Amino acid sequence: MPAVRASMSPRIASLVPSVTELLVALGLGVQLVARTGFCIHPAEALRDVPKVGGTKDVNLAKLRRLAPTHVVVNVDENRLDTIEAIRAWGAAAPEIVVTHPRDPEHNLDLVDQLGATFGAVPGVTDAAGRIASALRRELAATQPAGRAARRVLYLIWRDPWMTVARDTYISRLLARVGWHTLPDVCGGDAGAARYPALRGDESWLAEVDDVLLSSEPYRFTERDIAAAAALCPSAAVRLVDGEMLSWYGVRAIAGLAYLRDIAMA
Repeated sequence: MPAVRASMSPRIASLVPSVTELLVALGLGVQLVARTGFCIHPAEALRDVPKVGGTKDVNLAKLRRLAPTHVVVNVDENRLDTIEAIRAWGAAAPEIVVTHPRDPEHNLDLVDQLGATFGAVPGVTDAAGRIASALRRELAATQPAGRAARRVLYLIWRDPWMTVARDTYISRLLARVGWHTLPDVCGGDAGAARYPALRGDESWLAEVDDVLLSSEPYRFTERDIAAAAALCPSAAVRLVDGEMLSWYGVRAIAGLAYLRDIAMA
């Protein structure tokens, strides 16, 4: 069901870090009345926006007191029971704006979605057009043609090691430079299977060319490189900027350029 078009003065709560950044880029920073503690960019614009817990543990009582007209959520990042609890507020329930980009191309849909929802706010439609144009340029510049295929393990957690399925945003972004994530599995539309845990003795680990240690949600550092190298003895191991490779929205403009740069390193 499409979101109801907001008035010229919506009160927006964003429970999704990368979407919060996009909302500010669209000119909606003044309309933000709540965010999670992980919504940290851009810092100056968000300094005075109240925090309502984390993406998985939202302080629903505080959120309700802030009286948002719209709450922006994401299928991967927020809990279904959180969304259902907000909907149960009855007449006081805000409009729930559900986002779920699973491919870099979906950034265009996300910009269109938010632009349509909040287009009554002056300047939003024009900003959405500029962002979409920049995204199209970066998407066109980031293609696998002419690039050597690599088998990569993208790690997002340790103890246990966790990675990404092939139908996630991260995996599909990496595929744009010929980097194909292992294991070769799909995780479905939602749920834990999208981010599988590893035992550490899988036979395919010997086939990995590169291990990418993300800076989030687990903050991998140089101290983790030796353990990752032991997991995949034939692979090169490097640290990568997880925000650049997993944040969608306006961040994808810089993220696609970053991906091209590290693919050449």
